[in-house]
Amino acid sequence: MDTENTVTGAERVLLVLSALASHGKAMSVKDLLGVTGLAQSTLYRQIALLKRWGFVSENAGYYAPGPISLQLALGFDGNSLLVEASRNEMQQLARFSQESIGLVVAVNNQVMCLEMIDSRHSLRCSFEKGRAVALKAGASAKSLLAFMPERARTDALDSVFHDDDADRAAIEAELEQIRTQGFAVSDSEVDPGVWGVSVPIYHRAGRAASSSASITLMAPSTRAAGRERQFIDATLRSARAISEHMQTD
Repeated sequence: MDTENTVTGAERVLLVLSALASHGKAMSVKDLLGVTGLAQSTLYRQIALLKRWGFVSENAGYYAPGPISLQLALGFDGNSLLVEASRNEMQQLARFSQESIGLVVAVNNQVMCLEMIDSRHSLRCSFEKGRAVALKAGASAKSLLAFMPERARTDALDSVFHDDDADRAAIEAELEQIRTQGFAVSDSEVDPGVWGVSVPIYHRAGRAASSSASITLMAPSTRAAGRERQFIDATLRSARAISEHMQTD
């Protein structure tokens, strides 16, 4: 990927920071070159700037988010209206289902987990707060795609399925069905043996309302078997309650 001539100077800094934030572990220069598509000299300049400001730390040639990033994370946790409005309903849904519950949003063609309540079972799903996966497969991705504003959905599909017309047509048909039924369900699409249901959260009411977030219940397929409708209905109730909360704040 060659992005050197397609992004501005400010965007190059953000590109490096975004790569480090989403990778989940420290990255080498080679790793960062592959992910960002920047020239090596440009990459080093961005890293030096981010290190100077405390957004990036270095250890033996590997780079990771620095201490200032922790301050940003703490500020987000303390001020996110969506997380605050969702937390109580997520806890109730987790207690009822005894399964993992995630609050997800779409960012840069990825599904990002803003908040996670893990199942107390020893066998549980591995999705965690702060991690991101491609906005392509699974209940969370499809719920976000189906209910986001039309222009944003078109742009996301253009990016994710830019070289696969057959998959693009199939996903568009599936998203139409998801919009009709009001939720997305998947089984083993992202991780083998994981079943999930995801329902949109709305910030405003009305026919023109669109969604930028979803609540997702995740469970091993073996435990979800026979309880699918129960899990779907419970997640729908939780999403509806969160949406009502968001619309009255």
